[in-house]
Amino acid sequence: MGRRQSIEIPGVNHGSTPIPQGAKLDGIVFSSAISGADPETGKIPEDPERQVQLAFANVRRFMEICGGTTEDIGRVTVYLAEERYRDLVNVEWVKMFPDASNRPARHSIVSQLRGGAVVQLELIAVLNSDER
Repeated sequence: MGRRQSIEIPGVNHGSTPIPQGAKLDGIVFSSAISGADPETGKIPEDPERQVQLAFANVRRFMEICGGTTEDIGRVTVYLAEERYRDLVNVEWVKMFPDASNRPARHSIVSQLRGGAVVQLELIAVLNSDER
């Protein structure tokens, strides 16, 4: 195996496009856009609140698959279909990162998203050197 390893989340993918959910390179993890798709159905629910909950749950699963935890995340980029979804993101953000003095950097962008998505999350994480 080479230095780079593709990462997939079972039930959450980019359809038929040749893009993995992320990649791990020498202990650094880069995600593609992680959506609020339900891993049981592979579909994005219509309810925005549920989508945001699932997006954060998918981030947690992604990090576990990579061999890390959400504590390893250094930066998150949040893509929102509309500004009004920011409050829903903030609720899940505080649940995932409750300590205000120990949160990753974050940047939010309002952008047109595909497939009925209201949120997508991208992250960069650095795994513990023992796990590389």
